[in-house]
Amino acid sequence: MENKISIRFFNDKEVRAICDEENSKWWFSVPDSLDAKSKTKAYALFESSLLDSIDVGTVNGLKQVHGYLFGGLYDFAGKIRTVNISKGGFKFAAAEFLPETLGQIEKMSEDSFDQIIDKYVEMNVAHPFREGNGRTTRIWLDLILKRSLKKCVDWSQINKKEYLAAMEQSVMDSTKIKRLIQNALTDKINDREMFMKGIDYSYYYEEAE
Repeated sequence: MENKISIRFFNDKEVRAICDEENSKWWFSVPDSLDAKSKTKAYALFESSLLDSIDVGTVNGLKQVHGYLFGGLYDFAGKIRTVNISKGGFKFAAAEFLPETLGQIEKMSEDSFDQIIDKYVEMNVAHPFREGNGRTTRIWLDLILKRSLKKCVDWSQINKKEYLAAMEQSVMDSTKIKRLIQNALTDKINDREMFMKGIDYSYYYEEAE
């Protein structure tokens, strides 16, 4: 007998589930469930005291955000990876040299918009964590923009396909991602709705089509 596949809800998010009729159990998709839990934590970050204590623009600050989002979900939450990873045929910074690479990125200037996005792009290329890099670095970026320029990104103004294409291209040329982000900047840095909407889009960027 074929298993019945259904869509159930976990923390108000759709997750895939398969019915095991023989044992009268429903099995839920682990990736979907983990993502739902992490997204709930991301929402809570706005009200969390951690938001004001994050070491903005540093590797430690990035680890703080990652640890908060994925703590209890991954045993490597908040820990710099020690394994090599790749995505779509692109190899990210070698784990052997990652501490040195991250140290150099941390020292990059944040005095202008271009400098901040250059730093963001380099951190994306480094991909310091085994999972959750995009969601973590987008929050990290917003915190830098908030501190240095009194701006943040309205991610809902950036099309998913355009964003992903621009980030892929940014390894060689950051012009497009800079233009997309520049056009989506807002001064609503303390707006809860803006933060929550940003989380929605940040997680949407990571969903498989």
